[in-house]
Amino acid sequence: MLKKFFAILLTAAFLVAPIFSGSAGAKSLWSENGVGMFADRKARNVGDILTIVINETTTQTATKSRSNSKAGSVEVGAGIGIFQFLRAASASGSDSFTANGSAQDTNRYTGQITVTVVEVLPNDNMIIEGTQSIWQNRDEHKITLRGIIRRDDVTTNNTVPSTKVADATLRFDGKGPLNAKQRQGILTQIFNFLF
Repeated sequence: MLKKFFAILLTAAFLVAPIFSGSAGAKSLWSENGVGMFADRKARNVGDILTIVINETTTQTATKSRSNSKAGSVEVGAGIGIFQFLRAASASGSDSFTANGSAQDTNRYTGQITVTVVEVLPNDNMIIEGTQSIWQNRDEHKITLRGIIRRDDVTTNNTVPSTKVADATLRFDGKGPLNAKQRQGILTQIFNFLF
C-alpha cells in the first residue's frame, strides 16, 4: 500500500513539474543573421575583427659611380712687327672629378595586429583598419594599419598575412622621453633648414 502511494505521488510530481517550471525555451540551430552553428567564423561584415600577421622585409641597395675630367692648353707665339713686345707664352690646365658611393638598407617588421572591417566593397573585398598602442616606461609605441583584403585570403583561424593586404599603409610611431631624445635639437634643425 505504501509502495502504491509513493508511485502515485512520484507520477503526479512528474506531471505537475513542467507546469510550475515555466515554458521551456527552444533555440534554433540557425541564427538570425544566417550564420549556422557549424559555419566558420571568418570576418565578412562591417564590424567583424580579424588579425593581420605582419611579416615584412624591405631591402634597398644603391651604388653610384661618377667621373669627369677636362684638360686644356693655350700657346701664344712671340709677336712680330708692332707686336714685338709680346713674348712667347703657354698655359695649360686640367680638372678631374671622381666620386663613388654605395648604400644598403634592410628593414624587417614582424608582429600581429587585430583590425576591424570598416567597409565591405561591392566586389566583396573588405577595407580593414586598426591601431595598436603599447606603453612601456612612459614611451608609447603605436602601430597603425589600413588596407584592402580579399575575403578568400582570410584563413580558417581568421588571420591574413600582411603580404596579402592591398594598398597597405603600415605606420610605426612613437612618443615619450626615449623617442624625444632621438630627435634632432632645434638648433640642428635650423642649421639643416638654412644650409
